[in-house]
Amino acid sequence: MTHRTNHSPDTVVANSFESDLQRYLRGLGGLLVFLLVWWLAAVTTQPSYLVPEPLDAAHAFVDLFVTSTTIAVPILGSHLLLPTGLAHLAQTLFHYVPGLLLGAGCGISLGLAMGWNSTFDDWLQPLVRMLRPIPPLAWVVFAIVWFGIHHTGAAFIVFVGAFWINFYGAYGGVDGVSPELTDAASTLGVERDLSMLKLVALPSAAPQLLTGFRTSIGRCWMIVVGAELFGAPGVGYEIINASNNLAMATSVAYMFLISLAFLCMDVGFRLVERRVLAWR
Repeated sequence: MTHRTNHSPDTVVANSFESDLQRYLRGLGGLLVFLLVWWLAAVTTQPSYLVPEPLDAAHAFVDLFVTSTTIAVPILGSHLLLPTGLAHLAQTLFHYVPGLLLGAGCGISLGLAMGWNSTFDDWLQPLVRMLRPIPPLAWVVFAIVWFGIHHTGAAFIVFVGAFWINFYGAYGGVDGVSPELTDAASTLGVERDLSMLKLVALPSAAPQLLTGFRTSIGRCWMIVVGAELFGAPGVGYEIINASNNLAMATSVAYMFLISLAFLCMDVGFRLVERRVLAWR
């Protein structure tokens, strides 16, 4: 006797819901274990201020939105009154966003050029290999000398970090375009180099380009906090300022704020990525 498997729409939906529920429950379980380990570390560590308890960190996080502060808006020359947490987050975004976008734009442009043109690649590859190993935070001393303790200096550090991540995403994506695709395009009449790049290489490399940019969104949050340690205003500066006053719960609260900001940006970009790559 042959048993027929039930693949009705209702069964598929039920199985999908059950799978999603199990995944979320496992994630929740992992979070609860983390909170338990954190709480145990807090209650057993002396002095007690070294590791704040989760509840104290939660209270400090709420306090970031209870009090307000005024910040200056670069270029516009105006001031904004915002909840303290959002004010310092906005200060970070003032140099995070320009640094990320400019770094990504320049990195992608150079990566496409070098990945597509072997002569250009031969000229610049030695310079790339020399500069690539230098970590972005090593440029802090130059940022201070060139731009001072200002948003521009912090944006420069973020620029360096975003540049290399997106450069290699673009370089690898275009360099790895299948010869069969270019041959097929030539057969169909695509002859000019720029047309081949636009019609064949870019669509083929799009997944790696988007992956590189998404990676840089998270990596640049790590970089921007380090860039603010030299005194540029923002969340990173507030983390250090709070720790200097032994207000470790406040430091953790700002760390939560960074995590929340990244989560919102990552979810938003994933939606854009799905729409852009819907053709796959």
